[in-house]
Amino acid sequence: MINSKRLIRMARKWLRMAAMRRRRISFPRSGAAQSSLVASKGHFVVYTTDKLRFTVPLEYLSTSVFSELLRLSEEEFGLPSDGPITLPCDSAFFNYIMSLVKGCMPEDLEKALLTLLSTCNFSASSSLALGQSCQQTLICSY
Repeated sequence: MINSKRLIRMARKWLRMAAMRRRRISFPRSGAAQSSLVASKGHFVVYTTDKLRFTVPLEYLSTSVFSELLRLSEEEFGLPSDGPITLPCDSAFFNYIMSLVKGCMPEDLEKALLTLLSTCNFSASSSLALGQSCQQTLICSY
């Protein structure tokens, strides 16, 4: 598991890198177009393997589930220097994780989720059927 201080440093580094990229890009003047590209204050943006965009509250960074997802993302895709953070799961599974973290997740479910994340390979290069069967096992078991 990633140390919380290291996780915060990684998130700050990603934010700095994203800010440098935003300065080089000229955004349109309309507020609607710009607000769809930049996360609101207190949130960060991640993408799933099926290219869907999610804005996540910064306080979720303190959870062990998000720490593990970011660690897996770093292992799978490396630190993003020219693009967004991509998590190694699909949008359905990430929606499920978000709903669990948003509510009070029981400790035993959190342990099961961490075990699932560490044992199942959600790699884009691996078989998608394996990742989906692991996701379905967790969803059905709860």
